[in-house]
Amino acid sequence: MFSLWLDPQCAKCPGSFCGAAPMDRLKKSALPENCPIRTSPEVIRRVVESYSSEEIGSLYRGATVTEKEAYEVVRGVTMAVRPRIKELIEFSKLMGVRKIGIAFCVGLKDEARRVTEILEEQGFAVASVMCKCGAADKTKLGMRPTDKIGDPSSFEAGCNPVLQAELLNRAKTDINVIVGLCIGHDMLFNRYSEAPVTTLIVKDRVLGHNPVAGLYSAYHKGVISSQKRV
Repeated sequence: MFSLWLDPQCAKCPGSFCGAAPMDRLKKSALPENCPIRTSPEVIRRVVESYSSEEIGSLYRGATVTEKEAYEVVRGVTMAVRPRIKELIEFSKLMGVRKIGIAFCVGLKDEARRVTEILEEQGFAVASVMCKCGAADKTKLGMRPTDKIGDPSSFEAGCNPVLQAELLNRAKTDINVIVGLCIGHDMLFNRYSEAPVTTLIVKDRVLGHNPVAGLYSAYHKGVISSQKRV
């Protein structure tokens, strides 16, 4: 029977139905009209079955065990006990990772160095590639001189996420880690990386690489709503 597709809007869901009971026990009439459990149950069942494959299942098992071990009961309360860098280390050990690639922004070179040192101390081999690697002027990467941040007539190296991915592919890394790549550049890196990619640090130039602060800060509300593309 044909049914009209409705885009999922889980962020606007008035309840927490998915965490309350298995799909087949949920009362469909109580769910929002655009809930995937109502609109796409056959898709959900097919995808759930796909987790039995080795390609998906191995990563998912590692992620789920790492998630569980990130919590401990402290004085009777279940609490998170691992920062993200520790989760990266334990996940990598669990997955049998030997070599980790780091794709980082020049503005976070110090952070990339610290991450490298920590991972090497834990016994991993690390390959790292900076965003400006290759020293290609932005005009060589298809940009106009006026797209440069500084003097349009001067050399300005462009970020090269496709090269970062290619070099880490050649290094045969088991997983790759993003440290502060620009928005969009991170998408290109993800697309061309042969190894699975995770993000350790998300770039936020204004908020000290803590983008969630922008969701709650009244000081930045005007900036978010007023700035327009020039």
